[in-house]
Amino acid sequence: MTDTEWIGETFTSDAGWALLERLVDLDHRMAGSAGERAAAEATRDALADHAADARLETFDVQGWERGDSRLSAADGAVATADHEVIALPRSPAAEASGELVDLGYGLPEDFEAADCEGRVVMARSDVPDWYERYIHRREKYYHAVEAGAAAFVYRNHVEGMLPPTGSVGTADDPVGEIPAVGVASETGARLARRHGGDDLTVAVDCETPAATSQNAHAELGPETDERVLVTSHVDAHDIAEGAMDNGAGTAAVVEVAKALAGREGDLSTRVEFVAFGAEEVGLVGSGRLADARDHDEIRAILNLDGIVRGRTLKLFTHGSDALGETCEAVADRLGHPVTVSPEQSPHSDHWPFAQWGVPAVHAMSETGDDGRGWGHTHADTLDKVDRRTLREQVVLLTELAVELTRREYEHADPNEVAAALEAEGVAEGMRITGDWPYDD
Repeated sequence: MTDTEWIGETFTSDAGWALLERLVDLDHRMAGSAGERAAAEATRDALADHAADARLETFDVQGWERGDSRLSAADGAVATADHEVIALPRSPAAEASGELVDLGYGLPEDFEAADCEGRVVMARSDVPDWYERYIHRREKYYHAVEAGAAAFVYRNHVEGMLPPTGSVGTADDPVGEIPAVGVASETGARLARRHGGDDLTVAVDCETPAATSQNAHAELGPETDERVLVTSHVDAHDIAEGAMDNGAGTAAVVEVAKALAGREGDLSTRVEFVAFGAEEVGLVGSGRLADARDHDEIRAILNLDGIVRGRTLKLFTHGSDALGETCEAVADRLGHPVTVSPEQSPHSDHWPFAQWGVPAVHAMSETGDDGRGWGHTHADTLDKVDRRTLREQVVLLTELAVELTRREYEHADPNEVAAALEAEGVAEGMRITGDWPYDD
């Protein structure tokens, strides 16, 4: 198939968009829910139109079902509506009170300087421009836990009355230790102004049943033992449609599968497509697959999580010069700009493999200062997704998938991965969240 043919078909295909509409119209796709199961089945069926052996592989997961949440002071409730305050998934069902301490950005040094013992700690969802690294929500939560806080309040930095969601908990203890809620930027400002230094009560009602999740698989290409994985995650948080995070990534996986079905003769290895379950609660589905697979048989992983949010792709290559060269070559050949970063990217489904040295590209969008933007809020809806951008990025990602099958990539020494994480300043946060897999 010529470039004109497959690129033209990609620009006129609605296979991925039809799946995306199906996903966002489900009630929600929270890990372990019936909606997540329906989404995985729909993704499997969409992949089956273009690839072989389409199937679901199930696994156990800690369930979490939302109830009501509230913040109250001595003079009454200060936040109850779901546009003001929501529980963070895997928060325990609990009520705790203490003096409100606003730590601003919630940098590690902010926790060191403050007395958080027995207090309700509030931290923003971003970091200042001058700070050397991003600090994940779970790191801020566990700094609060270690500091003896009674409860944690996560304040969105994006305006618009949008409380942020995002899970807490660890792999060993999937339900967190103290109640945690997300509040809108405006609600956080009001809390700091009116109640800073006052006693505040944080109450979370939820259920934590046993549950099951699933990964959707399909594959095509030559029958080789070695393979390239093209992945996304199908689950989403229960407060929004999950169009960008990560319905768009899953739609793109289906479009890549469709394009590669017409280009099987261009592939040098088998390509396996995987739409993971339970990513948003600790990379559970990808962790299960990483534990089960022989890493030597995985040539590379191309993980699509966070694409389409901006028109330019950002590709993390985890220190691999060879992967960086492949990404640059594809962008040059197709005449599209991309941002290639050699940094480690430890917060998506490629990571359970990449942490042990499997070559991995994490594809997301360049968003500048917007960061996650509408993600993890009520505003992650289909109207934010641009169909043109999806099609453009699928063309680049399809060509990248083909090139990944054609070149051998050296697996990294896990000690080198650990050293890179140390050098980039993210090891501290991974240790405090229980995500550090290496022997110190």
